[in-house]
Amino acid sequence: MIRNLSTRRERIAEEIDALAAITEPDRPYTRRAFTPMFLAGRTYLEKRFRDAGLEPRIDAAGNLVGLRRGRKPGLGTIMVGSHSDTVPEGGRYDGIAGVSAALEVARALADQGVVLDHDLEIVDFLAEEVSIFGVSCIGSRGLAGLLPAEWLHRQVETLSLEQGVAQAGGRPAALAAEARRDVRAFLELHIEQGTVLESAGLDVGVVTAIAGITRIEIVVEGRADHAGTTVMGARRDALSAAARLVLAIEALATGMAQAGPHFAATVGEFRMEPNAANVVPSRVEMLVDARAERRADMERFVAELAVLAGAVAAETGVAIAPPRTISDNHPTPLDATVLDVLDEACEAAGARHRRMASGAGHDSAWMARISKSAMIFIPCLGGRSHAPEESATTEDIALGAAVLLEAVRRLDRVLQEG
Repeated sequence: MIRNLSTRRERIAEEIDALAAITEPDRPYTRRAFTPMFLAGRTYLEKRFRDAGLEPRIDAAGNLVGLRRGRKPGLGTIMVGSHSDTVPEGGRYDGIAGVSAALEVARALADQGVVLDHDLEIVDFLAEEVSIFGVSCIGSRGLAGLLPAEWLHRQVETLSLEQGVAQAGGRPAALAAEARRDVRAFLELHIEQGTVLESAGLDVGVVTAIAGITRIEIVVEGRADHAGTTVMGARRDALSAAARLVLAIEALATGMAQAGPHFAATVGEFRMEPNAANVVPSRVEMLVDARAERRADMERFVAELAVLAGAVAAETGVAIAPPRTISDNHPTPLDATVLDVLDEACEAAGARHRRMASGAGHDSAWMARISKSAMIFIPCLGGRSHAPEESATTEDIALGAAVLLEAVRRLDRVLQEG
């Protein structure tokens, strides 16, 4: 489809290529937060912010924020952005596409001579990906006033998180005082990290909710025996029992995913003892990662998981302790008004679209605590992400930026109507 867009793909391509070149040697697209490469990327982005006519600054949480002043001071702020940090060897588009699209919104407004009534801010959040400190979304949590104070004392070797935020230009001591309450709406573009849009031949996913993530530990206790002399019917094999449970979890999650909104469960960590070829396994520890768009579905899964564990234990003779919840984050529904605006913006930009949930976490989940927030997805090749093969077209990003631009202009009016 040929579209006459007000956004320009060549500016987006230039940014993405330039940031891709700022990477650790022999590790493509690696700019982890709290590293010199990340700060080098930030230096480049700050220049791009200035070139776009923005007033850049680093806020207390270490976020790079660029201001485009509105006509009516005091109305509040419309914010658009994402993150520029990456996972190891996997961040050419994840986050970067959203930062570049946000910048393109500011540039397109300038090209058109449009001044909003609201202030507009473009943001590159600090450390959206899981950082060396074992936590994620540090910048968005900090901006929203939701960064736990005790996290600042987390330490890796000689560096604390507090020092890391300061090295990024933040002011950890001012976090509480500078928590934002003026952000009226927040928008984020991101690659889908899945195949829904690509498979359906669609341009944009309007994200209705960010799935809640619950992690559950299961410990299976069997008995160590000689692998060659213990007859098959007399074993209490912890691994065999754990394998049955893994398959049962997969079947349960598949049924729930087919029956309703987004749901997924993965056994992503697995440790076995004594892990010797000639010994019947005596103990297995595994960690289940479950993600649900609806809280009721997660509660049902947790309850049924306990039943499955009991059934496998009874069938195999092993002991399985009641599954233990390690972490539990509820789903984040995104704002209904902004979702309607994004639907309208897609129609205006000629973007084929659908509504869908996000199975991954994003900065939008934390911005939703303090503002009307929503996000859009654009397709990525084969659904690949967090890998060097991650790929998206600049045409898709430019169309997504055009949707954001239209949404920003509509929100500038809608936010004053009610």
